[in-house]
This record gives sequence, structure tokens and C-alpha cells, in this order.
Amino acid sequence: MAAPPTSGGPPRTDADDLGSLRALVEQARAGRPRAVGRLISLVEDGAPQLPALMAELAPTSGRAHVVGLTGSPGVGKSTTTTALVQALRARGQVVGVLAIDPSSPFTGGALLGDRVRMQDHALDRGVFIRSMATRGHLGGLSAAAPAALRVLDAAGCDVVLVETVGVGQSEVEVSACADTTCVLLAPGTGDAIQVAKAGILEVGDVFVVNKADRDGVQAVVRDLRTMLSMGAPAAPDAWRPPVVRTVASRGEGIEELLEAVTAHAESQRAGGGWARRRRRRAREEIEALALARVRADFRRSAGPRLDELAAAVSEGEQDPYQAAADLLAGR
Repeated sequence: MAAPPTSGGPPRTDADDLGSLRALVEQARAGRPRAVGRLISLVEDGAPQLPALMAELAPTSGRAHVVGLTGSPGVGKSTTTTALVQALRARGQVVGVLAIDPSSPFTGGALLGDRVRMQDHALDRGVFIRSMATRGHLGGLSAAAPAALRVLDAAGCDVVLVETVGVGQSEVEVSACADTTCVLLAPGTGDAIQVAKAGILEVGDVFVVNKADRDGVQAVVRDLRTMLSMGAPAAPDAWRPPVVRTVASRGEGIEELLEAVTAHAESQRAGGGWARRRRRRAREEIEALALARVRADFRRSAGPRLDELAAAVSEGEQDPYQAAADLLAGR
């Protein structure tokens, strides 16, 4: 049953909705946290206004330095993120935090709620913190993360920190949306060995050995540097990922970490890597959106025939390759 008009006036039009959206975008650009939160909610919900929203944000996107923080559970990603926010705010920079959490199997919402873990910054108007659920998306991120980054960028963030779920070997996707990827490890967790298996060695721009006050830190640093030297780039001027030691809970090594992140950004801008990485990011985002639309159209048009072919394959009457060929051929 349709809801009655709220004021007895004429129904809202597309122009009215666009005007409201533009007003919300202007509020977000003025740094109003509630407006930023509402826009990210539109992104997460896949609202019909999303294409119009991205069109509004496009002219002012691409200014923020996106820094990804990834690593296995327990290495201190949230603590390191909090310490980085403090250090960046001390420099007068506006900071956005996109904390990706596992999804509740019941509600689809974020389970851990990093906003709870970062309450020190809750009242700081120069910090925007948002937890987002993966909602079944693999790779340690949320499918809505690229669009949410555009919102935080438009809100005036100088730096956006993206903290991934922390699920080990599926963490490499963060490199596709970050300008600089920081890989966190810690002594006593076997990460120095696991990093080679996870493929994270290739995506890290800066390696952080956190909890460096624990026993075994020297072994982790030594093993990590050995593996990095084995995969060292051939070009003499290519970026070589540094290894930084931190004790994030006490703020130790955070300035050195920020210096390494800044040095990476400067190196990439000077060598053209910054632009290449951003073009690759845009290409992957466009491809993902196009494939999602094609998939939706395909399922809508091929649904009945697909069910028939699925029944034939499941009963052994046809093989899946021939079924796929028949479906694409319209047979």
C-alpha cells in the first residue's frame, strides 16, 4: 500500500530528489558528519540515487591519499589506525576512516563496529569514521568501498585510512583501492612465513612490524627483509618497501610509519606510478559495475531457460559446457 502524501501537496519529482541530493552533497563538502554518513548509507544500500550521487562527486574526487591497512587478525590494525589518526590530526589534516568489518549472518551489518574502538575521535569534526560490512564480499573489503571512498574524498579528507577485515589470504584486494598499502605483521603469530603464502608480499608498499616490544621481533624483521630482497625490483629507482617497527598502543614508530607512507606517495607521483595505479583502480571499478549490470540483465532475461538447462545438467542429460553454449546461442 502506497504511503499518503506527507503534506497534501504534489508528489515529489526526480528534480526534487536531485535537488535534495545536491543539498546533501554540499553539506558533506562543508564537513557535516551527518551528511557524510547519510551519503555513505545511500552507497551501502545501493540506492537508486547512486549514479546521480557519483556524478555529483566526480568533479571533486581524487584528492585524498588513500592508505590501506591490512594483515592477519590480532596484529593491531585498529590500534595502528587510531594512532595514525592521532598523528595526522596533529599535522592538521582531515582524516577519513573506512573500517571494513565482517558481516552479521543475520542482519548483514558490521559485527565488530570499529567506531566503538575509536571513540577517542568520535567528537573530532576533522575525523570521519565509518564501519562497513563486507556483506559476503571476499577480499577483505566491501563491494561499496570504492564509492564510499569518493564520498569521504568529497568531504574534504586529506587522507582516508581503509582498514580491512583481517582474514589472512584474501586480504590482497585492498591494494586495488589504495594509493599506499601497509601490511601489518606481529611477532609470535607466524606471519613472517605466512606472508609469502598469502601473496601479500607483492601488494605491500610499506611493511609494519607492530608489537615490536615483544620477543621475536628481530626474527620477523630479518625474515621479512630477506623475502623482500628476493623479490626486489630490477629498476634502480623503483620503490623498495621499507620495514617499519611500531608499538601502536604507545604511539611508538607511528611518525616513522607516516614518513614511509608519505615517501611512497612522493615516489609514486614522481615516477608516474600514482597515475597508473589510479587508472587501474578506475578501470576495475568500471568493469565491476558493467559486469554487475550485465549479470543482472542476463539473469532477468535468461531465468526460465537457465532453470531448464540446470535441471538437464543436474540429471545428467547435458553437460554444463554445452548448456552454457545453448543458453548464449538462444537455443
